[in-house]
Amino acid sequence: MKQRVAILGSGNIGTDLMMKVLRRDGALEMGALVGIDPTSEGLARARRLGVEAIVGGAQALLDSPTCRDIGIVFDATSAKAHHAHAPLLTARGLRVVDLTPAAIGPAVVPVANLEQHLDAPNVNMITCGGQATVPMVWAVRRTGATVGYAEIVSSIASRSAGPGTRANIDEFTVTTARALETIGGAARGKAIIVLNPAEPPILMRNTVYVLVEGDADIDALRASIREMEAAVAAYVPGYRLVRDPIFEDRRDDPVRVPGEPPRRGWKITCLLEVRGAGHYLPAYAGNLDIMTAAALRVGERMAERVSAAV
Repeated sequence: MKQRVAILGSGNIGTDLMMKVLRRDGALEMGALVGIDPTSEGLARARRLGVEAIVGGAQALLDSPTCRDIGIVFDATSAKAHHAHAPLLTARGLRVVDLTPAAIGPAVVPVANLEQHLDAPNVNMITCGGQATVPMVWAVRRTGATVGYAEIVSSIASRSAGPGTRANIDEFTVTTARALETIGGAARGKAIIVLNPAEPPILMRNTVYVLVEGDADIDALRASIREMEAAVAAYVPGYRLVRDPIFEDRRDDPVRVPGEPPRRGWKITCLLEVRGAGHYLPAYAGNLDIMTAAALRVGERMAERVSAAV
C-alpha cells in the first residue's frame, strides 16, 4: 500500500522532490505540493502534472480535505518556518521529514542511522553538506578508529542557492558540525560552506578532513570509505570520490588546527563530488539533489515500515 505524501515548499527543493516521487513506482504517492506564492513555478508545474497545488502554507494543508489521506509531510521551507510547522503537523499525527536545518527531530543520514529513527514523528535531514560528508566520517569511525576532529568544506554553485538555502546559512554550519559529532562519531566537528559564483556553475564539491588519533588500519579505512561511497551512490547516483582517500602519517608531526589542541595520528582527506540527477534542476545542483534523494529514501523506508505493520 502506497503512502500519500505532501510537500511543504514549492521552491527548487520541494519541486525536485515532487518530481522524484512522481518518477518512482515506489512506496510513496504524491498527494499535494504546498506553497505560499500562487504564481510559483513549482505550483504551476504541479497543476500541469495533475498534482493538487495548495496555496497558503502548512495551515492551508491542514485545513484541506486532502490532508485526511496524507501520512507523511516533507518540509522543504526554511528552518524558521519549520519551527512553526512542526507542532502543527505532529499534533495531527503526521510523520514529518524535515529538509531544513531546524534540527527539531533526530538527525538522519540514511546509510548511518535511519533504521534507529524510523518511528520518530519528526526526523531531520541535516543539510546538503551533512548528507554528503557525514557518511565519510562515519565510514572512518565504524572501523573502530578514534576520530578526534572532523572538518568539512562544501562548495556549491551560487546559482543553486535559492532564498531558502541562503536563509539557512547560519544554521548550516551549526547543524552540520553537530552531525559530524553525533552521527559521524567525531569528538569535534566543524563545517564551512562556500557559495561559488563562478560561471559556468560548478558541481558540488566537498572536502572532508578526518583526524584519527594514534595508529590506524589503513587498508580497513580505505575499504570502509569505498564501501560507503557505493552505499550513498545507491540512492544518490551522482555521488563519488574524485580520487582515492589521502592518508598522511602525522604521528610524529601533530596536526595543528586553530583553537584545537595538537593531534597526533593520521590525517585522512576525502574529496567528493555530487552531480545532480537532473530530474528538475540542472546537474550542477547536486547540493539540492542529495537532499531530496536522501529525504526520498527516508520517506520510502517509513512507508515500508507502516505497510509491514498493517
